[in-house]
Amino acid sequence: MLEFIAFDADDTLWHNETHFCAAQERFKALMQAYLGDTYDGNHLYETEVSNLPHYGYGVKSFALSMVETAIQLTGGRISAQDIHALLELAKEMLGAPVEVLPEVEAVLDELSGDYPLLLITKGDLFDQESKILRSGLAQYFRHIEVVSEKNTHTYGKILRRCGIRPEQFVMVGNSLRSDILPPLELGAQAVHIPSPQLWAYEHVQLENLRPKAYTQLRSIGELPEWLEAQWYRPQAHSERRSA
Repeated sequence: MLEFIAFDADDTLWHNETHFCAAQERFKALMQAYLGDTYDGNHLYETEVSNLPHYGYGVKSFALSMVETAIQLTGGRISAQDIHALLELAKEMLGAPVEVLPEVEAVLDELSGDYPLLLITKGDLFDQESKILRSGLAQYFRHIEVVSEKNTHTYGKILRRCGIRPEQFVMVGNSLRSDILPPLELGAQAVHIPSPQLWAYEHVQLENLRPKAYTQLRSIGELPEWLEAQWYRPQAHSERRSA
């Protein structure tokens, strides 16, 4: 029986990738001032991915990759003023308002009365903690984890630490790579809620999905009805909700 529901944060509970897409356009414009229209943005992505083992995920890693890419592509000609502009861009991203997605708070409010909710997000600890606080959603979660990577090892550690068996657990998120496949490998359930924008690194080849069984919903607003259809809500939790 399902006992615990976990949620991803970025682009599941609030907008995130939109900030990166906007920053990439500004970076592209800066590079085109040096290189003309030959710059297409691919080099920045390649630098980001190669830097993941060094810097991890998040805005700070992205900022360092922008600076590195700019220095490489301009042969060191980029000005100190333009490097400063890239750092200021990163600060803008870190301070951007947290825009909670539609239906999210209503769903969390409903489900938190019936289930212990977990939040599992990856990225820079300082930035993720700041977004969680500013989102106003922390009150709905029994347990919050900010991790450096989302894989079977990470999910397994969290489940063991919380005393949760995989068959009691469902993970909800927008990334097949990070939120769906690892829990499935452990024998848990997973619900995929696609986001309009997804970082290329999070895409998964179709052959890696078969024969993986997971549920895809159009929006988080469909989650309570899906849960109701799949499992009866635990009696103890229902009694606590009505108390």
